[in-house]
Amino acid sequence: MDLSQAARELKALAPRLSALSTELKNAALHKIAQTLRERRSEIEEANQRDLAEASSELGAPILSRLKFQGDKITQAAEGVEAVARLADPVGKVLSARELDQGLLLKQVTCPLGVIAMIFESRPDALVQIASLALKSGNGIILKGGKEARHSNRLLADLVHDAGVAAGVPPGWLFLMETREDVEVLLGLTHDVDLIIPRGSNAFVQHVMRHTTIPVLGHADGICHVYVDRTVDIEQALPVIVDAKTQYVAVCNATETLLVHAEAAPLLLPRLKHLMDEKKVTLKGCERTREWLPEIESATEEDWATEYLDYVLSIKVVDSLQQAIDHINTWGSHHTDAILTRSLATAETFMNLVDSADVFWNCSTRFADGFRFGLGAEVGVGTGKIHARGPVGLEGLVIYKWKLYGSGQIVADYVGPQARAFTHRDVPPETSWGGRF
Repeated sequence: MDLSQAARELKALAPRLSALSTELKNAALHKIAQTLRERRSEIEEANQRDLAEASSELGAPILSRLKFQGDKITQAAEGVEAVARLADPVGKVLSARELDQGLLLKQVTCPLGVIAMIFESRPDALVQIASLALKSGNGIILKGGKEARHSNRLLADLVHDAGVAAGVPPGWLFLMETREDVEVLLGLTHDVDLIIPRGSNAFVQHVMRHTTIPVLGHADGICHVYVDRTVDIEQALPVIVDAKTQYVAVCNATETLLVHAEAAPLLLPRLKHLMDEKKVTLKGCERTREWLPEIESATEEDWATEYLDYVLSIKVVDSLQQAIDHINTWGSHHTDAILTRSLATAETFMNLVDSADVFWNCSTRFADGFRFGLGAEVGVGTGKIHARGPVGLEGLVIYKWKLYGSGQIVADYVGPQARAFTHRDVPPETSWGGRF
């Protein structure tokens, strides 16, 4: 089946998916987790084929993301079960208001419809995205990196069929594989409700420029840690190391460290020793190199670079405001952290830094849907509409207005003898029976 036909059929199927019961969706998620465990050897075999074909072309950080073996499969299954434990995001009453006696308005969450997700070479992402789409009642079109084609083909089949075995209508998940499919996707204005692209800045910008379908995502992950003058050095050092090195090839890894001039003499030499142990290449501004003369010089290009590697740029600043200005100028509005003893300083930083995630005294690596308790995530949004930060279930639903009447007409509410609206907020659980 080609993509255009699959998208049309999925759009037609979307109302049925939106009405799936919580019990059925959870049963399907548990069936998916069970299937991942039972078919582990097949998944590992397919993934090994991907790793073998890509080993001569990709660097170690990307190969690490591509690998889907052993514990990663176990963790993926556990992640699916975690999504099953989450509250159903569909059908929640956000507000209820009496417009007049016998006229009740409710604002109720509902699925977006059909979501298309383009993601990088991470087979585990396919499992996460599919589980979130299923729990939120959305149809899902997936496109993974070509390096993971064997893994993705198998996983898409296993996840789809496990859902169907539990009662989900067939066709709820479709995998596209070619670059040509992406261009076709961008034109499916009537059949796709949202595109979530993950990948390079150039690719995300291409998607945004060439479609009228709403796009949710982020182009870069240029994350910062700012070390304030009142920092606790002993607490800060392991946080910085974790933010940079715990997993370098991800969008929430720190790429630039900003250090207050008063903290630099104590922090930088000790940090250099720790980063040497992790084999991190440091690049610094001229003031940084006064303390670390052996490191490379940083340029403006470094401030705008998402390394996704064992590289960290460092800049010494004279004030909190300089740090905030640097982040708002060069950052990607993803995740930025401050290390300081001062709550007031931290609050100022978190209020003025224009990013989706702002942290105090902890690693930027916490910017993750699973760690936020969202079960998993489809990606990170850095824009300012619909959803922002790690996007979990709540970012995959919108809402509709339901108005329950008892014969009311607008004509009664206009003119000199107009009936007045009561506009009285009522409890969300208020039911309608013609009167309330």
